[in-house]
Amino acid sequence: MSIQENIQHIRGRIAAACARSGRDADSVRLVAVSKTKPAAMIEEAAAAGQTLFGESYVQDFLGKADDVRSGVEWHFIGALQSNKVKYLRGKVAMIHSVDRLSLAREIDKQWAKLERPVEILIQVNLGREESKAGADEEELEGLVRKIAALPRLRIRGLMTLPPYLDDPEEVRPYFRRLRRLSDHVAALNLPAVEMAELSMGMSHDFEVAVEEGATLVRVGTAIFGERERKAG
Repeated sequence: MSIQENIQHIRGRIAAACARSGRDADSVRLVAVSKTKPAAMIEEAAAAGQTLFGESYVQDFLGKADDVRSGVEWHFIGALQSNKVKYLRGKVAMIHSVDRLSLAREIDKQWAKLERPVEILIQVNLGREESKAGADEEELEGLVRKIAALPRLRIRGLMTLPPYLDDPEEVRPYFRRLRRLSDHVAALNLPAVEMAELSMGMSHDFEVAVEEGATLVRVGTAIFGERERKAG
């Protein structure tokens, strides 16, 4: 199928998952994961009505962002080194992968130069996998409280990248835990903190994520096909 057909198919599956769980389909946004994909493929997706794209590699993103002429919104969804934050300044609308105070401070420092805030999500490592970034559940409340004090950051929700399991139903408990953590943080009523977003679910399990409350689903392979891994 073409990129356009893939997007239409995925949107239909999102709508069906919303219907099963009594949600409005408009409450879920599709993040087309365009990492390692060329500008031409992003333009093709944009022509099909896709406006939100997720990137994971800073150098790859910078190499093509200016070549995309369509009016798209960029989110950074990958692991982020503090020394590369400056390259994202003003180019991304949201950073999904904030998992430590030092990174949050650098983002705050860089966006202070723009004199405007940036929206972020706190990444939680629910599977405690050493290969994946993310704060531990026990650290989350304290981390949120510290980051919330930074003037240029607006915490909009949580993100997780759970263990890859062949059966999406086995991933459901992780999505449910993230939603409960979100409810806990929301109940704290902290300034500059709004648990409006849950970024969870990928190509093989996004329907289960939607059923458990996802508002941002990150889908790459099911839109663009298999990718080549690229450093940066």
